[in-house]
Amino acid sequence: MDDAERTCDALDEYLDSGVQTITIVHVIEQTEGYMDTASPEALEQEAEKIFGYVENYFEDGPEIQRELRYGTDAIEEIVAAADDLGVSAIGFSPRPKGRLQQLLTDNTSYRLITESHQPVVAFSKGDDD
Repeated sequence: MDDAERTCDALDEYLDSGVQTITIVHVIEQTEGYMDTASPEALEQEAEKIFGYVENYFEDGPEIQRELRYGTDAIEEIVAAADDLGVSAIGFSPRPKGRLQQLLTDNTSYRLITESHQPVVAFSKGDDD
């Protein structure tokens, strides 16, 4: 839920009256060959909470479109959803990480920017909290 809250707060600062629809993509990651740690129902309930949070946050704003995806690679699913739905841009708020952690882990932000066919907007307040 922290990602949704952070992204909504950041997105709200940049929205203008020309935005008619926000599409929220939630990916339930599935690990090949391993049991998931939570039941599919629990994962779908979490997605429902996130969708509900976003809809409540922007209740007086643009239309909210939900997109629930399942896959082994969240970035691939987000890019595929953007292509399938014909969105004009992808926006996200990167998870706070220190420089060392960014160097030692897979940089999903970089993958999203380089693999997407749409412009990607990273919403950041410039702090590492």
